[in-house]
Amino acid sequence: MNTRYLDHLYIFFMIVLTVYGQLILKWRISLAGSLPTENLEKIKFVLFLLLDPWVISGFCAVFAASLVWMAAMTKFELSYAYPFMSLNFVIVVLLSGWLFSEPITPPKLVGVTLIVLGTVVLARN
Repeated sequence: MNTRYLDHLYIFFMIVLTVYGQLILKWRISLAGSLPTENLEKIKFVLFLLLDPWVISGFCAVFAASLVWMAAMTKFELSYAYPFMSLNFVIVVLLSGWLFSEPITPPKLVGVTLIVLGTVVLARN
């Protein structure tokens, strides 16, 4: 297999890790409830989340994504690789609709379609 195709795995794993981190954070924060209004309760709320193993895994995934991104930068021009990051938006919108029952409205679908088309155009250049 062409090593150039294998180099794209860096971008793929950056996307997977970033999406995982975002979805895990949304899941755990949703379970924790709303942010309290009192300052001391806010601090407790945030500390509770920061000590949650799932939240920690989300932060670790996002950190790992940044390391994988640095590796991708050794293989690609920024102007080529960076548009792929927009696929994070597409995947998060679709998965949040499926996993969290968030509405996927026609304007969101148009936006997702434009992001995908833009990424394809930039990747072919």
